[in-house]
Amino acid sequence: MFAVNRSLVNPQFEGYKLDVSDAHSVDRHGLQYPISQSTVASPLSFEEVHSRITHNHLAVLGSRLVYVDAHFRVIFVQLDSEPKFSCIYELAQPTTARREYPSAAFLSLSEIFVADGAGLLYILKDSGQLIAMYQLPEPFRIHAITTTASGTVLLVLSSRHHDSTTPKHIQFDLWCARFASLSAGSDEIRPLDIVWQRRGTTVPISVSYDASRNAFLVLGESLYPPVDAPPSSYTPIASELAPIPRSGESLDAPPPYSWTQTSDSVTVAFPLPSSTPTSDIKVTFSPQTLTMHIKAGTSSDVPLPHYTTKRLWAGIAAGDSMWTFDRAGERAYGLLTLHIEKKDEGTRWSHVFESDDVEVPETLDPSQLYAIRESLEKYTASLRGGEDASGLGLGTGIPSLARGEADEEVDESVGRSAQITWIGAEDGAVPEWAARSSSLPGRLLSTELPGVLSPNPSIIIKNGLDGTVFALHPADEPHAPPQWLHISTYSALAFVLASKTDTRFTYHVPAKAALAFENGQRGRSGNAYIYRAAPVKDIWAKQTVLRVGEEGSLLGVAAIPTSTQTVLVGLTEKELVVIHSIPALMNS
Repeated sequence: MFAVNRSLVNPQFEGYKLDVSDAHSVDRHGLQYPISQSTVASPLSFEEVHSRITHNHLAVLGSRLVYVDAHFRVIFVQLDSEPKFSCIYELAQPTTARREYPSAAFLSLSEIFVADGAGLLYILKDSGQLIAMYQLPEPFRIHAITTTASGTVLLVLSSRHHDSTTPKHIQFDLWCARFASLSAGSDEIRPLDIVWQRRGTTVPISVSYDASRNAFLVLGESLYPPVDAPPSSYTPIASELAPIPRSGESLDAPPPYSWTQTSDSVTVAFPLPSSTPTSDIKVTFSPQTLTMHIKAGTSSDVPLPHYTTKRLWAGIAAGDSMWTFDRAGERAYGLLTLHIEKKDEGTRWSHVFESDDVEVPETLDPSQLYAIRESLEKYTASLRGGEDASGLGLGTGIPSLARGEADEEVDESVGRSAQITWIGAEDGAVPEWAARSSSLPGRLLSTELPGVLSPNPSIIIKNGLDGTVFALHPADEPHAPPQWLHISTYSALAFVLASKTDTRFTYHVPAKAALAFENGQRGRSGNAYIYRAAPVKDIWAKQTVLRVGEEGSLLGVAAIPTSTQTVLVGLTEKELVVIHSIPALMNS
């Protein structure tokens, strides 16, 4: 589903050069209505703390912005030549100690949905007129809003699930509320019309609506299955089927490796031409990953294994792991064998790698490690002169700026583990085309900058040291499965992001730039690091560093598209910062 186009990967990339151009202009506007990130003290889980750190307090549509200030006033900002601030409504002060941050979303240029973080939803006109009020028993946060083709308004919310029977097992509910009409009524508080409910173990990272499939795309560090859904049978689609070797069975192609495990170790065997010099074999173990490169000059009629910081199924004792190469006498192929020591003895691995293009079942009988060599020799002739048929390796080499400098353990911590959940928009059903395998092939580095109006939503996924950009293409018909196409690569993006210790937001503007925003605490200003897209053959790309936060923490960012540029807006505790004429965000 996420196939990397190797022609878009640049192994010769050297790094980013600082662009000291002063073409941009920064306007700072003190807030008459300051905002605060402080909340009433209450016990929070790790997941809740992390989601609050990355919560964007700005809602945006076109040139209009909304946020809720420290006194629960709804502040509307019209960004023209100068921003115009107005308090359009004052929310009731929450009395509960258990609450979320306030959140908001534009349904249209004149209709705004605002959650107070304590369980109340206000629907307002931009003039401040109250249209309606609704309530959910739990404090909730707004994630997405859309109007379907039938004219129904759907609002996706999340709240913490409280279960007294399992207080240590933290879960979060995902709700979809329906609004058939938005006619102004009384100030009576009504219950939300919930059309479906899901539940996961984390707060969603992002929720977006795919109109072509009439479904919501939920990115999160967990899946969000239906609440109390009974076990159901599943018929895999053709692309998910993988052959399982059986005794005496002849397959078209052998698996790329074979493996077995004990309670404290994993053994993985790769076939290599027996003529391969040991000096051409480079294997590096880290506590979470494997890097294995076979020198490109090694003669072989079959694809050579190639992994760059490939994440393993579980942690390992890197210092106690090793590899050996058995040339197997006169045979054409020998075995490169990895002897991996598990970090946690007794942990059973389901696979060798956390994610892989080819599912390789465990070889229960270690003697079958010999069979892979035999089957490969029979298979060699059919692959002479062919393309990479293994599905392994998403690029060759490693960006030269990282040679001798990459800290693999730090690099693996950049980004977030993410999975995809597709949910039928109006009924909450699992779409028939939704794949059972939902994990991204690498850690999620970036989603689109709020305010960017992109026809094809995109995400950036970690691929070794790079960031690969995948765009979701609209479906020709509602039952078509999603197609994610690799459209570009930010070389060494994961490597440079790993060096940032205070990053609060990471977003991108498609085809233009990836942006990392610092929080701005610790007695210093918060910067925005902008990494520009570059042609795939260029060995250098431009980096811009802009000072965004000078007055308090950075709490929100957004984009304001114009005919000539994308204007960057940052909201700190005391300022609204507007940055114009950023070279990376100018329209060509």
